Amino acid sequence: MAEFPVTRAIVRKRLIFIFAITVLVTLLLVSRLAWIQIVMADELYEQAWEQWNHNMPISTGRGSIYDSSGRLLAGSNAVSTVAAIPPQIDNPQNVAGALAPVLEMDSHKIYELITLERSAVYIKRKVEPEVSEAVREMKIPGIVFFTEEKRYYPGESLASQLLGFVGMDQGWAGLETYYEHYLSGSEGRMLYPADGRGKQLPHNFSRYTVPPRGYDLHLTVDESIQHIVEKELNRVMQEAAPKQAMALAVDPRTGAVLAAASRPDYNPDRYDTYDPESWALAPFTSSFEPGSTFKMITLAAVIEEGLFNPDEHYHCPGYTVVDGTRINCWTADRGGHGDLTYFQSVGGSCNPAFIELGRRLGKEKLFRYIDAFGFGRPTGIDYPGEGSGMIFHPDAVGSLELATTTFGQGVSVTPIQQVMAITAMINGGYLYRPYLVEEIRDREGGALYAREPEELRQVISRETSEMLIELMESVVLDGTGYAAASDIYRIAGKTGTAEKIDSDGNYGGNDFIYSLVGFAPVEDPRLVLYVAVDGVTRGPRLGVHTSAPLFKNIMEDTLNYLRVNPSGFSPPEEEI
Repeated sequence: MAEFPVTRAIVRKRLIFIFAITVLVTLLLVSRLAWIQIVMADELYEQAWEQWNHNMPISTGRGSIYDSSGRLLAGSNAVSTVAAIPPQIDNPQNVAGALAPVLEMDSHKIYELITLERSAVYIKRKVEPEVSEAVREMKIPGIVFFTEEKRYYPGESLASQLLGFVGMDQGWAGLETYYEHYLSGSEGRMLYPADGRGKQLPHNFSRYTVPPRGYDLHLTVDESIQHIVEKELNRVMQEAAPKQAMALAVDPRTGAVLAAASRPDYNPDRYDTYDPESWALAPFTSSFEPGSTFKMITLAAVIEEGLFNPDEHYHCPGYTVVDGTRINCWTADRGGHGDLTYFQSVGGSCNPAFIELGRRLGKEKLFRYIDAFGFGRPTGIDYPGEGSGMIFHPDAVGSLELATTTFGQGVSVTPIQQVMAITAMINGGYLYRPYLVEEIRDREGGALYAREPEELRQVISRETSEMLIELMESVVLDGTGYAAASDIYRIAGKTGTAEKIDSDGNYGGNDFIYSLVGFAPVEDPRLVLYVAVDGVTRGPRLGVHTSAPLFKNIMEDTLNYLRVNPSGFSPPEEEI
């Protein structure tokens, strides 16, 4: 076969072809690089960042809780959390064995954690400083530390049920959970660079991404008044050994809660060692038959409707019969009150007299006032798990249900409902919504939210309010509340002895709730106070020995703390 000679022209064509191919490939490569470096740069950087950097969530600083005077009730301390980067741990068996006694954990559990196929894991969170320091001294590669915050309560059990407590990362009870959204802040991150196998890159350092802290709560509660209340509750628990005791103090001019507590309670720093039933604040969450304190609702209704004549006489034989059912007065064993005026029936807490007043009023009007005073539904206080009580539906009310409702039997209410109703009775007739948090502030002190008193409606007239004040003072001066009378302040109120239902659903046992709700000073009410002692097991089983002294002591000490002038005295003139 003959060979064709390679001419200069052919060589030139081949060179031109090769050059064109080279230029084309170069343009394609440059275009691809430009696409990667310019168009895809941000997306690829994010993907690379995710591959290079590993992270672990970190809880941010929680907001604090302060009383009305700025005193700290709940705060946070910096503590260390021990974590691990599993790919960086060379001998997990030895590491687990070394950490177990220091962290007081099972070595098998630690081994399982540090051998997980994860970039980072918690070993033990929020440990005490001496524990974290002991682990640091071991200098174990792959064991890292970061700072978190741990909740603490300076007053220990003071206001524990009100404040609640915090679990590992969030509030679980009380205001800590109700205001979780504001207190908790956001989640932070610990970032560290690592290679594809999770090994931390040399000459690089981990860093924290910490978001803003949570907001602070400033309460209406006064720490000193709270201390007075709890001191007296502790006393009655020791002397009478009841199943439960509680107290609630409110400013009648605004609806602001000044103190609230119940016993038994708990220490929020060790909440998991207590019965969960002690976590809730009974004045807000518990409902029970009120007994004679509920007579004030009947009384307010008949006065407002013009059906109450204080000078009219009534004869109490110690009982009355309604639809064939005998209903006793508490004076039945001595033949009743006998002849008395309706004014005296209030101080004497006469059941038959109030049944007669309820009959005159009728169920429609009575239950309209019960609803207007806020019974049968939550008050809307800013606290989790508020009770609503239970009131008869008017359609289900017959003569017997009407009769028992007039003196607080067969219905259930909460202490906060009773307090707010009394507040309306003495402030001119205005029902307020109770509240606990006055302001929410940021860490610089700026107000995010400021609460104003919320007037819901006027339930009764000012004239009715003035008569109710006079009648409630008579209960303390000449009636069943005599043991709550003070030599310092004019006190008014209403006692209650609620007979509890036994296991068979019947009344007539020997288990009572002794309560007293009232206010002082009469001439210018500054404090509405409710107290109750449930199931006394030691000493005299009467309200005169339990709820009345409890009420009196709290009232006198609180008014003295508030620098309220003694009744009947004028403030001293300032010297010029």
